[in-house]
Amino acid sequence: MWSVRLTKTRSQAAAACRAGHVRVNGERVKPAYSVKAGDEIRLRHAGRERIVVVSRTVRKRVGAPVAVECYVDNSPPPPPRELAVPVALRDRGTGRPTKRERRDMDRLHGH
Repeated sequence: MWSVRLTKTRSQAAAACRAGHVRVNGERVKPAYSVKAGDEIRLRHAGRERIVVVSRTVRKRVGAPVAVECYVDNSPPPPPRELAVPVALRDRGTGRPTKRERRDMDRLHGH
């Protein structure tokens, strides 16, 4: 995953495997698992699921143009930005929320 730039760092790829977020042909795998051409990889990363089919394996990390040729991306398109959950922003310089403000925010979020 790291060598074809599906994850940003090698440690992120290994952590995703250990956490069970990576499946090859429906099976959970360890970080040292070797994939071969034709394997389907499902990766839950950065809030979305990526589904790729390996078309060619590489031994070292490659550049982006070469990496795209190593897999076929069957992932569903990301949700539009309008449907993303808005993050509550505070005015700059207002500091940390008070206990009362935190309770109001929790009530607003349904906690």
